[in-house]
Amino acid sequence: MKEHLLARIADRSVTVGVIGLGYVGLPLAVEFGRAGFKVIGFDVSQRVCDLLNRGESHIQDVSRESLAALVKSGHFRATTNASDLRATDAISIAVPTPLGKTRDPDMSYVQAAAATVAEVAHPGLLIVLESTTYPGTTREVILPLLTSAGYTAGEDIFVAFSPERVDPGNPVYNTKNTPKVVGGITPACTELATALYASCIDSVVPVSSTEVAELVKLLENTFRSVNIAMANEMAIVCDKLGVDVWEVIDAAATKPFGFMKFTPGPGIGGHCIPLDPHYLAWKMRTLNYKTRFIDLAGEVNTAMPTFVVEKVAHALNAARKPMNGSDCLILGVAYKRDIDDVRESPALDVIRLLESHGASVSYHDPYIATIRDDDGHGGGSGALRHSVELTDAVLRAADVVVIVTDHKSVDYQRIADHAELIVDTRNAMSKTQPGRAKIVALSGTSPIVAHGAAGAPRAVPAHAMA
Repeated sequence: MKEHLLARIADRSVTVGVIGLGYVGLPLAVEFGRAGFKVIGFDVSQRVCDLLNRGESHIQDVSRESLAALVKSGHFRATTNASDLRATDAISIAVPTPLGKTRDPDMSYVQAAAATVAEVAHPGLLIVLESTTYPGTTREVILPLLTSAGYTAGEDIFVAFSPERVDPGNPVYNTKNTPKVVGGITPACTELATALYASCIDSVVPVSSTEVAELVKLLENTFRSVNIAMANEMAIVCDKLGVDVWEVIDAAATKPFGFMKFTPGPGIGGHCIPLDPHYLAWKMRTLNYKTRFIDLAGEVNTAMPTFVVEKVAHALNAARKPMNGSDCLILGVAYKRDIDDVRESPALDVIRLLESHGASVSYHDPYIATIRDDDGHGGGSGALRHSVELTDAVLRAADVVVIVTDHKSVDYQRIADHAELIVDTRNAMSKTQPGRAKIVALSGTSPIVAHGAAGAPRAVPAHAMA
């Protein structure tokens, strides 16, 4: 069976199924289609499937033109009918893996996808889990459903794990040119999964087991979480010392070895960095081990929205305004620049904290027309908010503008010219010329700089803000 499937992968005669057509699944389906495979995409949302079958993409990184071409040629179609997957020879699972309220892994989506695969499984099928999860998931969740149906991994069915490495909005690295790690239950499983992905991905990295592949993704994002936490704590340290953290980091980054640049901000967001380390921490708790670095990094990063709101309160106080009743304009609610994703965005926490202190909050984001208060945490049933137009009048009316996400398309000079007070958590204002606004940096010797029309800038020391 292995040799037969290898031959069919080589001549592109296999049909590939992709379960989950979101930020991970749809770009992957497109790459399989471009490589010449027929692709059946499965999603529980009829709206999403109808949209995709019209050749219209709901994912920023997948262009309408590329998707429409695949639909027209018959290389891609979307369905909500799980039985359609019976026609596939390989299935990639790319469903969400959120955390529950107690920060434990919510495996319901993976379990539902695995149950679907078990229903449509047939001899010679290759199944690859891509959803980020704790080490052991492929062997403990996916495999038993197949073995209980009488299949033997590596002989008549093939099971592997390949972590998604999607970075939404990245102009350089995408699904095709980002190396793909693959680990199978058996060597035969690894060989088949490697062959499948090598047909459409530039570089494939096989590893010895599914557990190794699962840990690769967790290490990558735990590394980022810990280092971002270090940068965030350094911002707080610099603020207390009256030193500009951005200057410190930029100077340190001139060292050609032994230093990797990470920058601070209002917190961390997205589906990976805030969540993935918790999968590893949870697994280790089941083995009676405490992951101290992971837990501490989470504490530091989670506390950054509170630090930002305190900066806003101090800035308003220095301007002789209370936070209660002040009009606060949030610039950017996406979890990072130039994307339309609010999952786990720190902006939503900043908004919630500002309003808990009585502030009146509005937002502007060129990529996100509407949000709900709980969008960033997997809900989406909270109060609906609309992005306001960024007019001169809106800027002048705001008591404080808080830059949470530094989208490149925003005219920051215009903001400096018309806003009264700015709290800049991203160093977005560093290259603007003096304007009307008083600018409060995340840290520095001059957290408030008043640019008056009739004189030199006036600095207010950091300690005066406390």
